[in-house]
Amino acid sequence: MSIRLAIIGYGNLGRGVESAIRQNPDLELVAVLTRRDPDSVTLLTPGIKVYPMEAAESLKDQIDVAILCGGSATDLPVQTPQLAGLFHVVDSFDTHAKINAHFAAVDAVAKAAGKVGIISVGWDPGMFSLNRLYANAILPEGKDYTFWGKGVSQGHSDAIRRVPGVQNGKQYTIPVDAALESVRAGKSPDFTTREKHIRECFVVAAPGADKAAIEQEIKTMPNYFADYDTIVHFISEEDLQRDHSGIPHGGFVIRSGQTGLSGESKHVIEYSLKLDSNPEFTASVLVAYARAAFRLGQTGESGCKTVFDIAPGLLSLQSAAELREHLL
Repeated sequence: MSIRLAIIGYGNLGRGVESAIRQNPDLELVAVLTRRDPDSVTLLTPGIKVYPMEAAESLKDQIDVAILCGGSATDLPVQTPQLAGLFHVVDSFDTHAKINAHFAAVDAVAKAAGKVGIISVGWDPGMFSLNRLYANAILPEGKDYTFWGKGVSQGHSDAIRRVPGVQNGKQYTIPVDAALESVRAGKSPDFTTREKHIRECFVVAAPGADKAAIEQEIKTMPNYFADYDTIVHFISEEDLQRDHSGIPHGGFVIRSGQTGLSGESKHVIEYSLKLDSNPEFTASVLVAYARAAFRLGQTGESGCKTVFDIAPGLLSLQSAAELREHLL
């Protein structure tokens, strides 16, 4: 029996989910829901119907898990709790400061409906979060460091595009090299947020827009740019498409710690990612957790979960015996 999936929102992440589903033989795409005119959306997969968002309730018996592909700024805080009353849901909510509030909102609805909601799934939060947890558990005496980039942040780029007067935009997160090398050397330094990363924005302003006001709103945006050295470049749409059409990303999770009675043994744990396509990789993580959401639902579980609550074996197409034989 295939697990029936729906994609909610058909942008870069939605297209990535569509491709990832095709790599997993136990998963089946059965619907795409969009706020756009459904007739204007052309899918990569033939034969899949596109529905307006208002049709969600009528599809509750046809969909097992809905994978939400909207933005964290305004889409997911509304859509994930709403849809958790109809389906098992998985999202990539990535506003770290608001995760607990989002968890509570989804949890209340999902428990009432007997559904499973897994939030903040991706590579950070997500895979990086897991590696931070593992490293903390193994080296309780130590320090955590996370470096992102150089790469395009989908969430921060989405936040830029929502600023009044912005026609289009991309944001790159760039690690400060000196900070990264200091951590790798096991020096366990203390950094401010500003000392670890630079945020570089490439913005296409709408005709007649106040560029100074746009730059000021970006640089002072809480949870996104206010705590960083942020560089804003205004460029044309043609330059943006020519020079910034890709969506690469990656980064490093590092824990520097010590063991022994007096801390004489030093250790550095590092997990890294280098991604040609941020949305396609994020989509692949979402799809694996959609499998886990369905399996948990089959056992009677309900409520909101994060990656910390999901056993690794639930993500895999392989059986427990196959995992022990091939990966353990």
